[in-house]
Amino acid sequence: MRWWSVANLVSNAGTWMQLTVQNLLVLQITGSAAATGLSLSVQAAPGLLMGVAGGAAVDRWPRKLTAAVSQALLGAVAFTTALLVAFDQLGLGVLLALAAVTGLIATIDGPACALLGNDLVRAEDVPSAIGVGSLVSNAGRLAGTGLAGLAVGVFGTAAAYAANGLSFLFVAAVIPFLRPVAGAVTTAAPTAKRDDPDMTVREGLRFFARRPRLVALAGITGISAIFGRNYGLTLAVLVTGPLAGGAGAFGTVSTVLAVGGIVGAVLGARLRKPSVRLVGTLAAAGALLQAVAGLAPSLAVLLVLVLPMAVAESVSDTAGTTVLQTDPPAEMRGRVLGVWGSIKTVWGFAGPPALGLMMELAGARGALVTGGLLIAGAIGAGHLLRRRGVSEPVLLRPEPAGLPALSTAA
Repeated sequence: MRWWSVANLVSNAGTWMQLTVQNLLVLQITGSAAATGLSLSVQAAPGLLMGVAGGAAVDRWPRKLTAAVSQALLGAVAFTTALLVAFDQLGLGVLLALAAVTGLIATIDGPACALLGNDLVRAEDVPSAIGVGSLVSNAGRLAGTGLAGLAVGVFGTAAAYAANGLSFLFVAAVIPFLRPVAGAVTTAAPTAKRDDPDMTVREGLRFFARRPRLVALAGITGISAIFGRNYGLTLAVLVTGPLAGGAGAFGTVSTVLAVGGIVGAVLGARLRKPSVRLVGTLAAAGALLQAVAGLAPSLAVLLVLVLPMAVAESVSDTAGTTVLQTDPPAEMRGRVLGVWGSIKTVWGFAGPPALGLMMELAGARGALVTGGLLIAGAIGAGHLLRRRGVSEPVLLRPEPAGLPALSTAA
């Protein structure tokens, strides 16, 4: 697990280096911000269309082999991009095609790597493993975005893609040496045939739709993603607008958000049996803090509110990921993660336009306040409806001693 965590830290740093440079590269090629957004959408689109199929593949194939091959393929795409950039042969069309291929491979790589990490620890330690993964992800994001500027400034744009390619190869090289704990499901269904009706994409969709916990989790996370969480947009406008701060002030806010995410990941790693109720409670608390942050009169007050808000949302995310990866039976987890990947892609497409419209109508403060209240209100309403839907147990009076029990005539 330690080796896997180190490999993921390196991989996350490389991925964020590439993502940061990719936006700058598209701007250099086209000079269009719309083209930059298009490249991100093209990379995310396979998750919407093929996410469930990718999860089904993870359930069918040996997990270690699947993760190693997908990492190697992602490395090959990164190296190809680096060569094209170095020889000035990369146009917008080729860049978009490579982004689409990356997104397609990621539909298999994402669930394969997530579940492989869980195989390395005992079942009771899975929440801790997921918390460590969240911590590694946040640390890799901070390191990658910082290293991207250094790499481009010293070695050029191609260096960031080459570094990401090396990070993928490092992970692929580590995977064969990982030893899952006894009883871990490294091959989801070794005796399953490809036409086994229990291994189909449809079965994964049906399972997810019939699992109330997963549907509730999807609702909580979805409304939180659409009306909150996009702080790179809302808080940037709040800081540079009503609070009259500059880029440095927003950088401070972003750093506090990242620190809160790391603290939340550490706390989330201590969870033993997280529940959907805990996810909803923490998400609602974070949303109410978001609403209060929208009314912050100064940057100092905003920073005080942003830290606990980020902590609550990070613990909520860690708890939700734990439920998602442990609630389904082992042979269904790849497809459940595939369905989840498709749902998250929908949120990714819907969130920025919805927040943009809210900011147009109500400004940055109004968007933060309204979004926070909508999230907390929807979660509270869902909890009340669930309590109403649960019928009260019927208590049966026991038969008095010595009297015969009633029976049917038959």
